[in-house]
Amino acid sequence: MACHTVSDRVVPVHNLRDYFRESIDAAIEHQGVKVDPHAAHYVVNLLTLFSRSEDLYQDHGDSYGIKPLALMMVDAADAPTVAERNFSLQRIGDVALFIAGFFADSLAHKIVDLDYYINMGGNAYGSLSQEIRGTFRGQALAGVYRELARKFQIVVDVLNEVRDSARQSSDIDLLRTYEVWLLTGSKRAAELLKQNGVIPVAQSVSRNHH
Repeated sequence: MACHTVSDRVVPVHNLRDYFRESIDAAIEHQGVKVDPHAAHYVVNLLTLFSRSEDLYQDHGDSYGIKPLALMMVDAADAPTVAERNFSLQRIGDVALFIAGFFADSLAHKIVDLDYYINMGGNAYGSLSQEIRGTFRGQALAGVYRELARKFQIVVDVLNEVRDSARQSSDIDLLRTYEVWLLTGSKRAAELLKQNGVIPVAQSVSRNHH
């Protein structure tokens, strides 16, 4: 089994779930952040699931791919049942987390950038945690979605480190890293800038930072 990274390298691994679990645990420890183990386990399972293209991409009849988050939000708002609404909210959070975590560089100079995905994903998980609170499903997952909503940016930073570690390269795009810091206030981006002699000024952080 192999893990494909955004740099088109192939990293051979024996078990993809174990690879993601070990990589995420290492990134959390390295960054000195706290993420609930149940939430980290959810992310590991999500990455393992989305490693199969048929689970990430969807057939929309006239197209095949990932539906824009805004349209997913319309689906959630127009859903005829609570179950379908919750599915749409989960899908928004999951896709936003995956894209922000592993394909943030591809969002540069697009109509919507990384901060949009962080806001949309965090809000979707937060709404979902409220929707299922008090239900049988909520007993197991409401806390997980609440944690992911509260720490969406932190988890994105963790996944960014997993991505960069898989690239097996120490090179970083300083301009893009600075843009990410401006848009999101990412602590990891700030630390990478400092390591490369760039001191970010706090007053410049986007008002979208949360």
